[in-house]
Amino acid sequence: MNTWFATCPKGLELLLRDELVAVGATDVHEALAGVHFSGDKAVAYRACLWSRLASRILMPLGEFDAADGDALYQAIGSIDWSVHLAPHGTLAVDANTAQSKLTHSQYIALRAKDAIVDQFRQASGSRPDVDPEEPDLRVNLRLRRDRLTVSLDLAGSPLHRRGWRELQGEAPLKENLAAAILLRARWPETYAAGGALFDPMCGSGTLLIEGALMVADVAPGLRREYFGFLGWRGHDIALWRGLLEEANARAMAGLRELRPVFFGSDADPRMVQTAKRNAQEAGVAGFFHLDKRDALHVEPPPATSTGLVVTNPPYGERLGDRAELPALYRDFGDVLRSRFGGWRAAVLAGDTELGQAMRLRPDKRYALFNGALATVLLTFDLHARDDASPREVRPLSPGAQMLSNRLEKNLRHLRKRLAREGIECYRAYDQDLPEYAVAIDVYGDWLHVQEYKAPESVPPEIAATRLREAVRVAGQVLGVSRDRIAVKTRSRGKGGSKYGQMDQRGEFIIVHEGGLDFEVNLTDYLDTGLFLDHRLVRDKVRQLAGGKHMLNLFAYTGSASVYAAAGGARDTTSVDLSATYLDWASRNLALNGFSGERHRLVQEDAMYFINKPGMKYGLIYVDPPTFSNSKRAEDFDVQNDHVALLKACGARLAVGGAIVFSNNFRRFRLDREALQADFTIEDFSAASIPFDFARRSDIHGCWILRGHAVDPWGKNG
Repeated sequence: MNTWFATCPKGLELLLRDELVAVGATDVHEALAGVHFSGDKAVAYRACLWSRLASRILMPLGEFDAADGDALYQAIGSIDWSVHLAPHGTLAVDANTAQSKLTHSQYIALRAKDAIVDQFRQASGSRPDVDPEEPDLRVNLRLRRDRLTVSLDLAGSPLHRRGWRELQGEAPLKENLAAAILLRARWPETYAAGGALFDPMCGSGTLLIEGALMVADVAPGLRREYFGFLGWRGHDIALWRGLLEEANARAMAGLRELRPVFFGSDADPRMVQTAKRNAQEAGVAGFFHLDKRDALHVEPPPATSTGLVVTNPPYGERLGDRAELPALYRDFGDVLRSRFGGWRAAVLAGDTELGQAMRLRPDKRYALFNGALATVLLTFDLHARDDASPREVRPLSPGAQMLSNRLEKNLRHLRKRLAREGIECYRAYDQDLPEYAVAIDVYGDWLHVQEYKAPESVPPEIAATRLREAVRVAGQVLGVSRDRIAVKTRSRGKGGSKYGQMDQRGEFIIVHEGGLDFEVNLTDYLDTGLFLDHRLVRDKVRQLAGGKHMLNLFAYTGSASVYAAAGGARDTTSVDLSATYLDWASRNLALNGFSGERHRLVQEDAMYFINKPGMKYGLIYVDPPTFSNSKRAEDFDVQNDHVALLKACGARLAVGGAIVFSNNFRRFRLDREALQADFTIEDFSAASIPFDFARRSDIHGCWILRGHAVDPWGKNG
């Protein structure tokens, strides 16, 4: 049983996870732009042959510290390359680097190549040659924070290169992204129900061809002539031939049963011819009907009553004038609404604004990357009632229009960075306009709207109207239906203004952050289970966790423990008084493949736990509540009690360890005078505020504390 890593474009991780499970992978969990999995060699071969979503399948050989060129050379040289490559074979090395002292990927690749070649020359007097195109062995190097991961690339070349594309347009859609669009749009289910596939801006035909091969059960790698494992010394030829024979048999059976329900058109006759030639090369041309037609003049294909309209319109980046595109999207939305009632639709829009221009309400929104371009995939059910002209939308009040303008401005400011960093949970608005005192948070394709306390001078009925307007505007601007907007409101009661009774739906959704998955509940609790303003704090925990025993006090739903585990912590201990939150933490850990004895959950008062004698920890994360008066524990006040808490943490801190301390009490003042005798203190507060929370830079404070003393005989935690 080996461990493997499948890379993919950002946004495809969850789909790829399910796909790998389907080919027999075990211990499957996502990372940023990829998925870890386990299995024998047959599983890795099937992933290369059958994955429609992966870019590469990597076989990790080892991890090393590599802060300079010599350390890199020594690390590469410590691997026995004769096990993988013959002395007369060919070699290529790919490298990428981030947040490391070695900043030039070409230098890293060259130094690694030298180490491999020198090892062969010293052992046998001969050396492998370099072949950057189709080598016998392709080595993949990933350097992050001076930590080097060395892998073999079993794909050899990107798996989106299926082997059928002879020609392409000016802005080609990668095949694995096309497959993801079709899966998100539920094309296999639509085909099984008798539906057709129609692309009215088909370009070189990628979506149609991928759609046909998908439902015909044709392995996406079946036409490829080259894989990176074919020249690998560990290659099992008999196993591979057996898998190919099975795939060929499945393809023949699937193509015999394939229905001719694939329709495409394009305004450019050259693209229509390109799509035809690519379909011929893929072996599916006989099932296609392609013609020249403008997208605004298309009709449902003859003798089809239902299906999926799927397309990748211009974005204004490589094709199209951005200023003219909203009109195109608006008119295309009218075409879908008026002519395709009863169909589904999926549109890969350049951004949210272009998607909104269609004036259709999406049922789902997905952030995807078309190469380096951030895009949004919108899917729609085109109900029969949409055949009529669009219902007249009640105009916004002047105040609500101001709110809409502000929210759109915020999104324009945030969008590119959110896409670049793969962030799908963020704050879009935070009481920017005093009249609309709400926070609007985005959790994937859901919204969480939380009301702030209105001034006493604002009548309750006015506050209620403004809240309703805020919810409406948020849904319109962000393209989210009302049933996916959770609203937390305040109600009057004894003691003044407080939050009213929460809904008790028991509904959890899974969101993605930092390459990890988390359960959130937007309706049942005041807090959702994931504090969005602590995103960078959690990432700091991940950075500090490598090789450490990690303790998470006041663990809540365990998100910091998940980050620590992802950062390579030896183990994690999560302490909280609430059994509900510990169950939640357990699910979060399991979602990301972290379970068993290495990840301990303790139901206990955090102050009682930390004051007991016990093991020492290399990393302690402590994020206490502002106040606590639980019947099962002593009262706690973060301002009054933080010194005692942190000193108790210091007593359980291993030599060289760190305490990450944060809290959300805005009037909090760290008592440096009382703590500086025991700790060096780094104020991480400003650096820990995410860019989407810049309007409330005091939303939390964060400090990193380390002990003064250094004991050379002490054990590392």
